Amino acid sequence: MDAFEAILTRRSIRKYTSDPVSDETVTELLKAAMSAPTAGNEPWHFVVIRDRATLNAVTTVHPHADMLKQAQVAISVCGDPTVEILKGRWILDCAAATENILIAANALGLGACWVGIYPEENRMRKLRELVRIPDHVVPLCMVSLGWPNRKKAPSARFREERIHVERW
Repeated sequence: MDAFEAILTRRSIRKYTSDPVSDETVTELLKAAMSAPTAGNEPWHFVVIRDRATLNAVTTVHPHADMLKQAQVAISVCGDPTVEILKGRWILDCAAATENILIAANALGLGACWVGIYPEENRMRKLRELVRIPDHVVPLCMVSLGWPNRKKAPSARFREERIHVERW
């Protein structure tokens, strides 16, 4: 799958088969994440979560995270503001890394879904407790991963009326 196809056909997939996702595949996704552009930083940390009890526990504080109950693995993308060169940019850097995971997952045939954690204090606190994230590191999101149990058609999100040339 080429880059444009991976981007244009990427969808949030919330239902997965029980087939395992290999460690090698997760490593490839993390390589893609760490290839994301940054604002002079690399503030990211990633927590790979396979433990079923941990994945299920997140759903008790997150009303939109039920896909974690079927996910074979999730990656928590976290940022460390203490290593930033340009303050406040950790969110941008980690968001770019997350998008790379989502596109790479699609290119590999995996289903994936962005699960927001930041800035919800109760979600951040719970995830910190569950996977022992240090206090100075901020959990931005999780990406649920698994082999999709169905295909979704690409969405048509291109809106010409949202494009402004030279001026608004």
